[in-house]
Amino acid sequence: MLEKLSSPLILASNSPRRKQILTEAGIKFTTLVKEIDEFYPIEILPTNVPEFLAHKKAKSYSIESENNIILTSDTVVILENEILGKPENEIQAKEMLCKLSEKKHTVITGICFNYKNNLITYSDTADVYFKSLSKTEIEYYVSLYRPLDKAGAYGIQEWIGMIGIEKINGSYFTVMGLPIHLVYDILKTKFSN
Repeated sequence: MLEKLSSPLILASNSPRRKQILTEAGIKFTTLVKEIDEFYPIEILPTNVPEFLAHKKAKSYSIESENNIILTSDTVVILENEILGKPENEIQAKEMLCKLSEKKHTVITGICFNYKNNLITYSDTADVYFKSLSKTEIEYYVSLYRPLDKAGAYGIQEWIGMIGIEKINGSYFTVMGLPIHLVYDILKTKFSN
């Protein structure tokens, strides 16, 4: 359990999953979301993209960070050194899931804290192993769950994660979108009274 934080925590994300994780961890927060482009330089290594984007998002909250602790986050799915972002449509979602079928991929979630314009950035990595997914299973999942807002076109906490993921090396919550063990430790050591 966290002692009282030195300042109010703002989650700068619209993600229902990130809100759920913080809530279930008993961490008090409010949300504030700004539209920030998620472009990154093409030459950046895929493994560095989550921290780069989390840092970029946090920088845009300079005014809010004067009296609040800002938390931003970004998650990427990497398969064979290629980032699988959020699918633009159902066809793309099905293609991504076909690529992930029977393979190991890496999920990296970057987080950044901005407090009084001091930014600290971290990331956490998990390897995820999918079993062979049939065309029927992929079509069922995409049509029912419409995972267009999720990197790699899937949510680990949804049906496809339940039936399709054989093994994870790393934190389940990192794959879900927020490495809560890291968030908790940082809030406890750096921002707790």
